[in-house]
Amino acid sequence: MDIICSPKGIMGIIRPGQGMSDLRNAGFEKILLDLSMLCTAGELKTVCRQEQAEEPALASAANPILERFKTEHLCSPIARAPYLLRNIKREDMNGRLKELAEESIEICQKAGASQIIVRPLFAGISDGNLWEVNREYYLALAEAAKKKEVMILLENQCRDKDGHLMRGVCADAEEAVSWVDALNAEAGEERFGFCIDAGVCRLCGQNMQDVVVSLGRRIKAVVLRDCNGVRETSQLPFTCSDSGQSGKDWIGLIRGLREVCFDGHLILDFSTTAAAFSPLLRPELLRLAQSVAEYFKWQIEMETHLRKYPARVLFGAGNMCRNYMKCYGEKYPPLYTCDNNASLWGTVFCGLEVKPPECLKELPENCVIYICNIYYREIEKQLREMGIRNRIAFFNDEYMPSFHFDRLKREEKL
Repeated sequence: MDIICSPKGIMGIIRPGQGMSDLRNAGFEKILLDLSMLCTAGELKTVCRQEQAEEPALASAANPILERFKTEHLCSPIARAPYLLRNIKREDMNGRLKELAEESIEICQKAGASQIIVRPLFAGISDGNLWEVNREYYLALAEAAKKKEVMILLENQCRDKDGHLMRGVCADAEEAVSWVDALNAEAGEERFGFCIDAGVCRLCGQNMQDVVVSLGRRIKAVVLRDCNGVRETSQLPFTCSDSGQSGKDWIGLIRGLREVCFDGHLILDFSTTAAAFSPLLRPELLRLAQSVAEYFKWQIEMETHLRKYPARVLFGAGNMCRNYMKCYGEKYPPLYTCDNNASLWGTVFCGLEVKPPECLKELPENCVIYICNIYYREIEKQLREMGIRNRIAFFNDEYMPSFHFDRLKREEKL
């Protein structure tokens, strides 16, 4: 699974160097080639109103960016084509969008990008004609994409109706599935996939687990961005919260991506948050953002980690251990669990013998220790100071497919 950062709000177009360096220093190695930054929705809106306006040349604008990517040792495995504002109603811009999408596909080959996100057409098109217009549009793009070995990703959309955002083209999973399958059937190959924009799901009030599971293996990319469900913003995940709770259905997204064994691109878009920070603070924000992206990757790949090792033991005989055994006890059985609470040693907890931490010194090298306790770093330090050299991993039950609602009340000793 790739972690990819959107450069919006971070990298300037005229002088991209500092933003790229900040991204690289924060640990990001892969960047979204967002060609909508070179030909913004606002500029396209101007073209709508002024027919003689100069049309942007994407290739010439993209070249300096691509050269700087090489200098900073960054790559762009996926791109985004320019798009219209959601409230545009003039159909005459659709032809220009097709030209820009074709030019974007050409740039993908130069950048080494194998996928490109191309939003469906909607401006001035009646609901009854959306599929036929887009069918013709995407199949025309498929010719160019095939030559350049690029996959086209559709994306779920919301639409603006009198200032209110609601479900738009391919927002409903059933419609998205039918579009992708029909396009691939007509293309005669898997030339089309899907990108889920988590922000749009939030704006449309959708259950993200249902959307993800319905789309399944068609999902090649996921855009991670937070918003309040009313206004379209791109905030760092978990930052749009109220009373200590995130309004976003992250639990549904993570559960769904685990269920479909997602292994595509995680695109982190926090342009609204980044733009609000002083350039002096931005490097620290980027480091936090990189950690947030790694956290999502870790959560989504939780079961992948569990099956990676031939043997495992748990540390902790409490609530998190119970949840592990409920969800994964049969599929990935631990040898035993251990705990710092001496009163539990020699007892059986959830079918596991509880042993003292000293027993971990006898483990074979290929056995991993999963800490099932929120005091991860403290326990890891304890084990390392004991001289244990086995792989130590953290288990987390925040996004389990099921868990125990009743909590153990006993005092846990560290």
